[in-house]
Amino acid sequence: MSPIRVMIADDSPVAREVLRHLLTREGDIEVVGEACNGREAVALARRLVPQLVTMDLTMPVMDGLAAIDEIMHTKALPILVVSERFEAPTAYRALELGALEVIGKPTLADTDATRLLERVRLLAGVAVITRLRRRSALPCSPPPSAYQPPPRAFRRIVAIACSTGGPQALARLLSRLPADFLPPVVIAQHISHGFIDGMAQWLASICHLPVSVARAGEFLKPGAVYLSPSESNLEVTFDHRFKLTPSPVGALYHPSCDTLLCSVAEVYGSDAIGVIMTGMGRDGVQGMRAIRQAGGATLAQDEESSVIYGMNQEAVNAGVVQRVVSLDELPELLLHTLCVRSLSRSSS
Repeated sequence: MSPIRVMIADDSPVAREVLRHLLTREGDIEVVGEACNGREAVALARRLVPQLVTMDLTMPVMDGLAAIDEIMHTKALPILVVSERFEAPTAYRALELGALEVIGKPTLADTDATRLLERVRLLAGVAVITRLRRRSALPCSPPPSAYQPPPRAFRRIVAIACSTGGPQALARLLSRLPADFLPPVVIAQHISHGFIDGMAQWLASICHLPVSVARAGEFLKPGAVYLSPSESNLEVTFDHRFKLTPSPVGALYHPSCDTLLCSVAEVYGSDAIGVIMTGMGRDGVQGMRAIRQAGGATLAQDEESSVIYGMNQEAVNAGVVQRVVSLDELPELLLHTLCVRSLSRSSS
């Protein structure tokens, strides 16, 4: 089998050397080119047509965001953003422009090497589409309200599990929910440590609903979106607050989708709506089963609209998903599910 052809874009010679060393250590990845600024990255990408580009964000001449935008609007390629943690808010703008995922800059440690190689091998096979240029922007969200509701100030709750490709999918879904969407939305998105705050800020900028990282002891509010921290597993409690527990050492996925969804099933039962979206692995299947068995509704993103049809496929194959739809159909189905369940309750 031919090695995976990767191009590195980073203005730091040290960073390029570390990436080159890690990428080529097992022999199945070949570094075919290196760029030290965004303009050079665009030119090399066009000439070399690698299977994946690793992209730094802070570079001279043309920064990483501009380079990603140019690549995705000319000859689209899979792009993995390799970023410093302080760049997290900017890093999620890169996903909006078409990059597939964001990870922190690796060290020479084995854990960093394993994660980098895993992401490159996975994302190099993802089909991406050259984009049409457009000028329209999604509306910004209003600032979160300071109002603190009493316990259970809502009837339904939406719990979402996602991994690779999740940030982009969440942006598409959440930005299409109306400002009067009543259920709280709780999300477990697999993510590198240090990037969840940036993701929350990015999503808040393109959604009608307030988006934040969940805090221990915080009451759930209607019409608010909450992300689990990466360092902790998120649960809901019977008094409608958030509980954070440390992610186990060596956990394969962080945060845990199953932990969040199972707690939602236990507390809210038939009032829960579980959604499983793009991502690798099986995390979330157990939680979707718990929601289904508790009488809740279960929805999944389909294969065609998923970056990786993994978690959602496993849930479908396990028979715990009631409806499978495309990402573009998911907001309408979610609203329809809420309406149908509300009518069912009022008539019973």
